[in-house]
Amino acid sequence: MLQYLGALRGGLGVLAVRRACLFPRSCHSSSNRNVEYKPIKKVMVANRGEIAIRVFRACTELGIRTVAVYSEQDTGQMHRQKADESYLIGKGLAPVAAYLHIPDIIKVAKENNIDAIHPGYGFLSERSDFAQACVDAGVRFIGPSPEVVRKMGDKVEARALAIQAGVPVVPGTNAPIASMKEAEEFAKTYGFPIIFKAAYGGGGRGMRVVREYEELEENYSRAHSEALAAFGNGALFVEKFIEKPRHIEVQILGDKYGNVIHLYERDCSIQRRHQKVVEIAPAAQLDPQLRDRLTADAVSLARQVGYENAGTVEFLVDKQGKHYFIEVNSRLQVEHTVTEEITDVDLVHAQIRVCEGRSLPELGLKQDKIRINGCAIQCRVTTEDPGRGFQPDTGRLEVLTETDFRGEPSCQPGELRGRCHTVLG
Repeated sequence: MLQYLGALRGGLGVLAVRRACLFPRSCHSSSNRNVEYKPIKKVMVANRGEIAIRVFRACTELGIRTVAVYSEQDTGQMHRQKADESYLIGKGLAPVAAYLHIPDIIKVAKENNIDAIHPGYGFLSERSDFAQACVDAGVRFIGPSPEVVRKMGDKVEARALAIQAGVPVVPGTNAPIASMKEAEEFAKTYGFPIIFKAAYGGGGRGMRVVREYEELEENYSRAHSEALAAFGNGALFVEKFIEKPRHIEVQILGDKYGNVIHLYERDCSIQRRHQKVVEIAPAAQLDPQLRDRLTADAVSLARQVGYENAGTVEFLVDKQGKHYFIEVNSRLQVEHTVTEEITDVDLVHAQIRVCEGRSLPELGLKQDKIRINGCAIQCRVTTEDPGRGFQPDTGRLEVLTETDFRGEPSCQPGELRGRCHTVLG
C-alpha cells in the first residue's frame, strides 16, 4: 500500500513527535493498582510491511532490539531487512495463513527471549486468543488485556458496554442473529435500509447494506460467508443503516493505572466498500460541542472497560448532528500518523512505555496538555484494476508525481519536501 501524508503545520514540515519524557513515580494516578515497571529489551512485530517497519523505528529510537517474522513468500521483504533479527513462520502455508499461525509466532518468541509482541494492525491484532497466548507464554502483548480485546472484538458485547456507559448507539440487535427470519423481523420493526455486520471482526468485511426486502436473503448469505472466511465466525448482527453519515473516530490512550485520555478525532467519512480512503485530523468544521461529546463518550467507554494502551472509538454522526457508537478498534490504526501530526504524540512510543508499566502522567500525557496543532490528511492509494470493477490487482509502481493544491508539481523525483512525504511499504 502506498500512503500519502500531507500536513499543514504552520511551516513545520517534518513530523515533530514529542518524545516520552519521564517524570517522578509520584506522577502515577492514585489508583490502587499494583503495577511493576518492567523495561522491554526486545520486541517482535507479528506483522509485515509498513506497520512492522513503523514499530521497528520506534523501538530503535527507544533502544529496544527488534525481531521480524516472515512467511516463505516474504523472504525478501523490507520489514525483514529492517529488524535486528528475523525468523521464518508458517512453513508450507500461504502468506496470510503464516501470519495467523499463533503456535509458530509464540514458539519464536519463547526461543529467542522476546519480551513483548506488537501485533500491528490486521492479522492477529484484534484476536483475544492471540493476546492470551502471549500472556500464557510469559510474553507481553503490546495492546489491551486479552479480556478487553475479547469484549471489544465482540461487537454485540461492545454495544452493550457502550449502553452501560451512557453512550448512544444505533438501533440494532442485542445479540448475533441466528437466522434470516430474525433479520426480517428487525426490518419490519425499523424499516429499510438495514445493514448486516460481522459480529467478530471489522475492516468492511461481512458488511452488507440492504435497501429492500428482495435483497435480504442474498445479502444475508454473502455477509455470513464473508464473515466466516475473514474471521472464522459467520455470526452477524443487524443495525438500522444511517444514510450518508459522517464517520468520526476518536483516538484514545489508557494505562495500567486507570488513566485514559483522548487525542481528538479523525474524519474517515470518505470510504469505498466500507474501506477508508481519506483520513483527516482534526475533523473539518466539526461543531465544538459535538467534539466534546464525542471525546467524552470515547473516554467514558474506555474507562468502563478498563482500557489499556492505544485504541480507537468509532462513531457515526447523522445529518442532525446526533452521534452513535459503532465499534472499538482495540489496536493501532493505519491512520494513527495523522493524529501524531496534530498532537506531537508518538503513539507507538506511548504503547511500548505503557506496556512497560509507565503511567500516562509519567509520559507527560495529561488531557489538559494535549492540543490540536494544524491539520493532517492521509490518502490511501490501492492497486486496483478499473477495468474489472476496481478489483485488487498487482503491478510495479513506476512513476509517482506529487502535486500541490493547485495541481502543480510540488517535488522533483526523489526529492522530499517539507510539507509532504510518501511512504511505500
